Amino acid sequence: MTVDMVPLRPMSRRAALRQAAAGFGLLGLRGVLSAETANPLAPKAPHFAPRVKRVIFLFMHGGPSSIDTFDPKERLVRDHGKPVPFKRGLTFGEGAVRGLMKPLWEYKNHGQSGTPVSALFPNVGKCADDLCVVRSMVGDGVDHGAALLQLHTGVFQFKRPSMGSWVLYGLGTENQNLPGFITIKPSLGHGGANNWASSFLPGHFQGTAIGNSGMKAEEIAKEPVPYMISRGLPAEHQRFELDMLQKINQRHAERNEHDPELDARISALELAFRMQIKAPEAFEVERESEATKRLYGMDNETTRDFGWQCLLARRLSERGVRFVQCSHSYKWDQHSELEKLHTKNAAEVDLPIAGLLKDLKARGLFSETLVIWGGEFGRTPWAQGADGRDHNPYGYTIWMAGAGVKPGFIYGATDEFGYHAAENRMHLHDLHATLLHMMGIDHLRLTHRSAGRDFRLTDVAGSVHQGFLS
Repeated sequence: MTVDMVPLRPMSRRAALRQAAAGFGLLGLRGVLSAETANPLAPKAPHFAPRVKRVIFLFMHGGPSSIDTFDPKERLVRDHGKPVPFKRGLTFGEGAVRGLMKPLWEYKNHGQSGTPVSALFPNVGKCADDLCVVRSMVGDGVDHGAALLQLHTGVFQFKRPSMGSWVLYGLGTENQNLPGFITIKPSLGHGGANNWASSFLPGHFQGTAIGNSGMKAEEIAKEPVPYMISRGLPAEHQRFELDMLQKINQRHAERNEHDPELDARISALELAFRMQIKAPEAFEVERESEATKRLYGMDNETTRDFGWQCLLARRLSERGVRFVQCSHSYKWDQHSELEKLHTKNAAEVDLPIAGLLKDLKARGLFSETLVIWGGEFGRTPWAQGADGRDHNPYGYTIWMAGAGVKPGFIYGATDEFGYHAAENRMHLHDLHATLLHMMGIDHLRLTHRSAGRDFRLTDVAGSVHQGFLS
């Protein structure tokens, strides 16, 4: 009679200690280990008193033209059509470079601050006294893929954690039934999930995508919370199924070395269950009053989609989500038909953005929430082809509003052509350092060791810009 022998895998010392009867010493070790991993998303104390509790990032994917929106240039009006008189950086359409091109929309000074905003954004212009306009942004990526990755992760050569993941890693989340980092309708191109992934940070800190840019808001609203457990079962049956699955996962974890991916999977399953039970209410935008929905433009076909995003962002933020991103994708890349398509794009987002700012103020959230608007770069002061502009990462505009920044304020400047940042040059590393600073985090101290090196969002650079902070 023969007996088939089942080969056993080698057991690590840590696994052996877990399996062996090591008495009270093992119990103490397991207590420490469980305390460390019990809730990695629990709220954490900042390094110092924060100015900002939460962030809403309104991302204009494609690169809106700063010259045509928030950075008027009289020199371009005067020299419209003349040859470009300066050395150009790397561009995409070198063979299609034409003469200088003036702003295609008139500017008007708004509010007591007199902040100039173009006719593209009449509703945002009415909120000018709330805006802190940064006109001196600089990045290194000339193509969309590199520029998006650097904006979101700090680098474009490698996969690194998203800034939302770093914020969650540093501060945890205030609502254990919702993810701390949510991206609404993100693009699946130009880096895709790498723009909201946690990379070498534990998987607990990755962003949660709600739909994608190829879906309409109405489609997402029908089922915004992804199912990770059996659909349609009563809550108690789902809980039983999840507990059984988690026991298998925990048993596997105890028999093996620490597995970050498995820990993240266990945490994700628990969060998914809590979201299915608790989170649907947060996503029920239709429960808002008709007046609120009109404020965001949800009664109009043109503004309904981005209005839904902005209103959902407000609902998530007031429920403790640390970092919410709304994406208007991929619409702002006007190498041609700039006047026609920028007009269309701005019409889709102008009213919802103004509605968000007004709603945050009305609900007492504005003083705790930082709203950021911008794209991955700006566009050139010369024409590309007949009526377009090329990519320009060398000097462009974003704006912020709400907690932590001076209202009705303009910071930095580009040169007289709107091409290079000339005053208070603010690289993306500086933006990330300053954002973390506003949230009470020292960017030099927020590190994670991977592959023998301590990494941070700002890589080996980044300075906090105090000049526009309140």
